[in-house]
Amino acid sequence: MIDEPTRRRDEVPPQSELRGFGRDLVPRVLASLVRRGEGFDAAEDALQEALLEALRVWPEHPPRDPRAWLSTVATRRLVDARRSETARHRREEAMLDEPQAGGASPEEGDDTLFLLFCCCHPDLAPASQVALTLRAVGGLTTREIADAFFLPEATMAQRISRAKRTLRGRRLDQPGDLAVVLRVLYLVYTAGHSGPHIGPPPQDLAGEAIRLARQLTLATDEPEARGLLALMLLNHARFPARLDSEGRIVTLDRQDRSLWDTREIAEGVRDTREIAEGVRVLQSALAMQTEDRRPGRYQVEAAIAALHDDAASAEETDWPQILAWYDDLVALTDDPVRRDPAALLGRAVAVGHVLGAAAGLRETDRLREAIGDRHRWHGVRAHLHELDGDLPAAATAYAEAARRATNVAERDHLVRQAARARAAAL
Repeated sequence: MIDEPTRRRDEVPPQSELRGFGRDLVPRVLASLVRRGEGFDAAEDALQEALLEALRVWPEHPPRDPRAWLSTVATRRLVDARRSETARHRREEAMLDEPQAGGASPEEGDDTLFLLFCCCHPDLAPASQVALTLRAVGGLTTREIADAFFLPEATMAQRISRAKRTLRGRRLDQPGDLAVVLRVLYLVYTAGHSGPHIGPPPQDLAGEAIRLARQLTLATDEPEARGLLALMLLNHARFPARLDSEGRIVTLDRQDRSLWDTREIAEGVRDTREIAEGVRVLQSALAMQTEDRRPGRYQVEAAIAALHDDAASAEETDWPQILAWYDDLVALTDDPVRRDPAALLGRAVAVGHVLGAAAGLRETDRLREAIGDRHRWHGVRAHLHELDGDLPAAATAYAEAARRATNVAERDHLVRQAARARAAAL
């Protein structure tokens, strides 16, 4: 007889088993333990033991207050662990007091946000910040995170363990700032939206990033947080049309816009319009514009995405206004050639549509030294050559872009583009 495998202590129970009390409950309990001063690693271990106990007890004896129940059991596990090391009985008895249902402190509403900021601690590397955020705040298992990033589970487990070891012993009174949190959420979204998968990823990272961004906007009035949410929604709305029935990439100008998610567009545009209104008020109210009062990167990129989504067809795209927003985006960086070449590439496309393909190609020349070896640089030049009617040059550039692409789906797409341009030139 084969024994049933036991669940590892470092793995959250499957989401199907957690639906009874909601995925958002786990990070709230974990955050309350960490906020109270418990070590991140020890708190998570104690909570996982409490979850396993809940799976055993709750089917027959559901608690009146699931959050208080989990918090109490996890606290007892922490006390049991300390009992083997110390004899501080008075502290143990105090910590064993049953939390009162409905007796949440004023700070408990911010627990998930607090945990998100802790996962973005400045001492952690960006990759570790992303992994820990998905694990602790998103409630994903180590295997789910590894699958989403196409990494071995052991590699991801080591990454998460290193992150927790880095935070061990810290009181977490200096978590990451909002800019770091926004960057981490955008990295999570980008991994889910444009990863190397064909078809839907094993775990919807893009949807998870949107969910967390929504929570963040409820807790802060920072315009950049709303800008990031708007950007995610406006880009994610086009996701159903990004691939054809055979899983091949479809460029924006060729997408079936009837497949776009109008609900997400409406939500994203609403946020973007509110941001744009705030910017106009700011500009009219201040006699002198300063660096810290400019609309931020996510707000500007959301405005650009909104203009693309607002066009009924590719031919109706408002390229002059998009170019104006790209000018604002480039102005956010002192040295855009080296620090933000992607913004300059996007601007070159807009210049090509507004001032002509030759002007757009001249814009890309500025970037030859910085990113001339990247496939996106050659891809943009191919698009501009095609816009100019120079199909042989476009075919050559598409082929060069395909040769340098590392993403299989993008490479295959560029090969097809080169073949199409070459055939049209005959």
